[in-house]
Amino acid sequence: MADKLLETKNIAKEFGPVRVLDKINFDLYPGEVHAVIGENGAGKSTLMKIISGYHQPTEGQLFLEGQEVELSDIIEGEKNGIAMIYQELNLAEDLTVEENIFLGQEKKKSLLLNEKEMKNETINILRELNCKISPDDRIKNLSISNQQMVEIAKAVRKEARIIIMDEPTSSLTQDEVKVLFDLIERLKQEQVGIIFISHKLDEVKEVADRVTVLRDGKQVTTEQSNNLSEADMANLMVGRDLKDMYPDKVDGIKENIVLEVKNFTVPGYVESASFQLKEREILGFAGLVGAGRTELLEGVVGLREKTSGEVYQKGELIKIKNYLDAINHNIAYLSEDRKGKTLLTDKKTIFNLTLLALKKFTSPFIDHEKELRAYKEAEAKFEIQAPRTDMLVSKLSGGNQQKLGVAKLMEIEPEIIIFDEPTRGIDVGTKQQMYTFIKELTVERGKSCIVISSELQEIIGLCHRVVVMCDGKITGVVEEEDMNEETIMHYATGLRGVV
Repeated sequence: MADKLLETKNIAKEFGPVRVLDKINFDLYPGEVHAVIGENGAGKSTLMKIISGYHQPTEGQLFLEGQEVELSDIIEGEKNGIAMIYQELNLAEDLTVEENIFLGQEKKKSLLLNEKEMKNETINILRELNCKISPDDRIKNLSISNQQMVEIAKAVRKEARIIIMDEPTSSLTQDEVKVLFDLIERLKQEQVGIIFISHKLDEVKEVADRVTVLRDGKQVTTEQSNNLSEADMANLMVGRDLKDMYPDKVDGIKENIVLEVKNFTVPGYVESASFQLKEREILGFAGLVGAGRTELLEGVVGLREKTSGEVYQKGELIKIKNYLDAINHNIAYLSEDRKGKTLLTDKKTIFNLTLLALKKFTSPFIDHEKELRAYKEAEAKFEIQAPRTDMLVSKLSGGNQQKLGVAKLMEIEPEIIIFDEPTRGIDVGTKQQMYTFIKELTVERGKSCIVISSELQEIIGLCHRVVVMCDGKITGVVEEEDMNEETIMHYATGLRGVV
């Protein structure tokens, strides 16, 4: 076998008294895809940040092509041929696609920027990725899916020998995933080594040659992927059997309508959409990326402007002009973009938890002891793993950020909760917790929930009914007895009629 591109020997990392990685031995060969899997908080991202130069290890050694190296920062990592695609998008929103792809590595012609060469190269990379956006598009105007493709384009342009992909498909459409996997195959042929981190175990099984499992900062195993089933991988990640991922559906739905949306139009995204949500129901919203699901629900809660449509709560017409109006009507929304819209990642965990419900903690000044009690209760209930209450949200794993986002919503005690991609980028154990919690909201607390998800198995396993959208229109409402992937996809692709 060819010499190793990369090897870590007994790598450990401590943050203060907390040991987050413990003697990890990991390696990567040319032309190999080596997957790293584990629950949120298992140490995957920390290990990748050490390999890329973002963090320095407390103990252990890092070798590149047999030579020991000490990477002082991520720039030095890039100089050594290591590129990283981050799970949490790392783009300058006010700059263009082209400017982001070349940021810090601009091409020059004499003393001026060589804008023609950079634009042509950007066009070629986007064409290779089958990404139909313009080099001149501003990042802030792109969908999350297209922003993810820009992150991938940045890494591809650097012509790295080692590419770290941290949840690269979490925001991509099925077609974009196929394009990415074709790209991975080409990179393998060019002897590029790829480290692939994903919570989508079917994708790990499809794309990876070897799999390393981490749990609680320790290395559980490294194995050839063809020796592990998806169930094997899930069980190794969490240290327990995960046969029953979804809780049993309980027929506790009441027929009275708690929310009704009529003829709702969000210009450019949604046309004349109508649906109903019943008491204690989990109502799914399915459709391909770009179908208008997020835009419709953002419009309902006042986060987007509408040109027509009415919202009724328990039969009474209500006016929602902004998100505060929605909160005042006990309607809460968990965005799919936890970094940009759900949490203030540069603020402390306790600050984020109480922000929406600040009135509960002021009289007239903030009662910090009451805040701390609320945080401790949320930490226990949602199993948020944070060493300190004053920890910045940016330092939490994706799963713990998601749990904090849900806990934040629960502080306002909503009656209707809208979850937009609630399990995007989180591990199987945390997914199971999320599903159980959503069920508890409806069964034990009498709440009503809407779940927007691109994962059909999630929709089928969790929801009582499914509203399906295609090209900004509701094309069907599927009842539980008719719920299957084929039926939902027929509506999602427009093969079946419009409601």
